[in-house]
Parts: sequence; C-alpha cells; structure tokens
Amino acid sequence: MRSANAIDELARRLGERLRADRVFGPGDPAYAEAVTLWNGAVTTRPALVVRPRSSAEVATALTAAREFGLGVSVRGGGHDWAGRALRDGGLVIDLGAMRDVRIVGADAVAGGGSLAGDVVAAVARHGANVATGTAGVIGMAGLTLGGGYGLLLGTAGLAADNLLGAQVVLADGQLVSTEDDPELLWALRGGGGNFGVVTEMCIRTHPDRGLVGGIILFPWEQAATVSTRYAELVTDAPEGLTVLLEFTFVPDIGPCLLAVPVWSGEPRHAETAIAEVMRLGTPITSTVGPATQKDLLTQFDQAVPTGLHWDLRTRTVAALTPGILDLLIGLAEQRPGPGTGIGLRQFHGAATRVGADDTAFGLRTNHVVIEISAGRGPGDDADAYRNWAATVWTALEPHALPGGYPNFLLPEQHDQVAHAYGSHAARAIAAKQRYDPQHVFTATPLPDPAPCP
Repeated sequence: MRSANAIDELARRLGERLRADRVFGPGDPAYAEAVTLWNGAVTTRPALVVRPRSSAEVATALTAAREFGLGVSVRGGGHDWAGRALRDGGLVIDLGAMRDVRIVGADAVAGGGSLAGDVVAAVARHGANVATGTAGVIGMAGLTLGGGYGLLLGTAGLAADNLLGAQVVLADGQLVSTEDDPELLWALRGGGGNFGVVTEMCIRTHPDRGLVGGIILFPWEQAATVSTRYAELVTDAPEGLTVLLEFTFVPDIGPCLLAVPVWSGEPRHAETAIAEVMRLGTPITSTVGPATQKDLLTQFDQAVPTGLHWDLRTRTVAALTPGILDLLIGLAEQRPGPGTGIGLRQFHGAATRVGADDTAFGLRTNHVVIEISAGRGPGDDADAYRNWAATVWTALEPHALPGGYPNFLLPEQHDQVAHAYGSHAARAIAAKQRYDPQHVFTATPLPDPAPCP
C-alpha cells in the first residue's frame, strides 16, 4: 500500500502530464461514477482513477504507475461481474472517454471504451450489424477479448472472431499494432485483456438483412417439455437461428422459461425458423417480430439494471441430455429468490467454422454454455444466493466438459481455468510472458505456467 503522500504526488504528476480534470481521487464525483460497476457487490476502492483520451495518455498513466509502484486495472464498460476493472489501492485507467466509433470501408473502428451499444448504433447507420453479446451496456473490448457469445453467433460467430486488429499499449508504455504482430492478435481473440490496454479495435461488420427476434415466455409448468424440445432444436438448428433459453422469474408472472430467438439468416426462412421456437410449448406471451439489433440489446439492458449484487458460475456441456435437463429444472425450483436464474447459450454455425488454432478461444465444436446467475438486493441473504449458485455448479460438474467460458471464470476455479483454453493453454501463457512479463494486467484468468521439472 502506497503512502498518502505518494498517491498525492502521483495525482499531481498525472495532472501535469495530462490534465487535472482527468485524474480523480476519493471524494470527486467522477471518482464515484468510475468505481460504480454493474455488480453492486464490488466494493474495491482504488487510490486514483485516470480518464485518458488517447493512447498516448494511456501510456503516460501506465508509465507513472510504474514509477510509483502502483498496481493498475483497466475499466471499459464496468460490466465485468468479478470487479476486475478496479484495483484495490491502485490506479484505474478508465477508458470511458474513448468511445468514438467510425466506419472505415466495411469495418468499424471503435475506441477501447466503446460499449456494444455504441458500436451497434454506428454500424446501423450504414446498414450493418456486428457480433456483440446480449446487452448494449457491456464494454465491447472486454466482451470481445474474452470470447463474446451473442444473438448473431450462428451467422457472425463470436465477437472475438470478428476482431480484425487492435492498437494496444503495453505495460512499458509502448504502443503496438497487431498489424505488425499477428501473435498478439491471436492472443487478444479469446485470451482476454491480459496483454495490454486495447485502445482501439477494428471490427468486422455484417450486412443487415433484416433481423427477426424478441422474447417468448413459457409457463413453468411446461419446463420439462420446453427444455426437451429446446435441446432437440439446438442440436441441428440452422445457423441463421440462435436461441437463448433462461430458467428465470418474471414479475407479475413468476417462475417461467424465457426464450430469446433471433433469426439473422436469409429473410425468406425466418417465419419457418421462428415457428419452430414457438412450438417449444404454449407461450404466455411473445414480442417476436422484425427487430433492429439495438432493439434486441435494449431488452436485456432494461431487464438487468446496474446495482444488483451478483455471483456467477459457468459450465459447458456438449449437449443437453435428459439427465442434465432434469437436474437443471430441479435446481431452478430450489432457488432462493427471483434474481436467480440458469441460462443456456448455444454455440453453433459460423463460430464452429473458425480454425481451431486461429484464435486463443478454446472450444470450437457445438456446445451449450450454462450460465448460473444469482442476483440479489443489498439486503438479501448473500449466503443463500452464493450457496445456491455453488450447488448448481457442483451438481453439473460430472456432466460438464473440461474448462468453461473465460469471461465467467474466477482465478480460484483452477481446474476450469486450466482447461478453459483447450489445447491453446501453453501458447496463451507464452503470450502473457512475452507481452506482460511483470503481470501488470489482470483480466480473465489464464492457466498457471507449468512448474519447472
């Protein structure tokens, strides 16, 4: 822990090198904003926050932190549930002022602090869509670097698959481009923000052929039927159809199943594909129809506001067997409150056609990610929610593939982390040693290096 005098001196130095209004300490309104994350359970408090407006200013902040021996973290959209955007007693580099998005040819060039919604809005004006996650308020860089399962996955692939290039400031302040370093691009496409500060991304766009999507609610009494038919549907779904299924709770309805189908393929096949989803059960209600990508992301932003307290776990399965579905239904019925849920995320289509060794992402065969989420209010019994999430996670272990989705893993989940990158673990570790040998950056967990013989 650095002394108060050292922190004051660092703040003064940064204020001189940048501008005083870009450096915040406790007590500043901008500081309070910067340390407020999507997950209200995070109480980590850094010593200082700096909000740069260029790669050069990011380099200045990193150099100053190194001079004063201060740990560093990077805040993009502030949506990382584990709170890795904040470094306790350290310096936070808040990229919130670097959200510009411009279109260059058929690609989008986005600042490192851009939200998914920023990129979607920019490309929409040019008749295009872009691979994102499920919400617009998530930082595009963090989502992309860790993988990025989303609503267009079947036709566009993961967000990471659409990262074409990046500008990166390394821990020593050096600005590098992946155009000159393909190994760095490989590491960024699934290896997380472990190698430097990504200040600019070049992202592939996709022509908007007209999306059809929305939300369908099915009654909980049909859980067995709906989930079984969903398992059958995603086994050989056309790549134009990506469907999420949530075991959830909706106000005024109660426990139910929430399906989110999105058709992004040829428009003439949309009606047939959506009809298959409607036949999963007898819907309570449906909002499915022609939609923009902004519409689809906004529905999630509204449903999951900032400030709840969250614990997340993840497992990956090759297929949703009857045994797994029975297990999930039973565990969902034991949840401690309405903020808990189990989400099923489909991986198929275009994402499976990316070369197995083309990115750091570890699993390229068809699978389903199971997202276990326990959201609670500040006054709820935290142990009850944590214990439920842990119970679901443990019960799924015998049925799960090795590893898990890096964006949802914690460093202490050693077994999952060790296998999260598949056959790429050694290469990812080597990239970490090459670009950040002092381990300045801590993002999605990487496997521990093999011990020396």
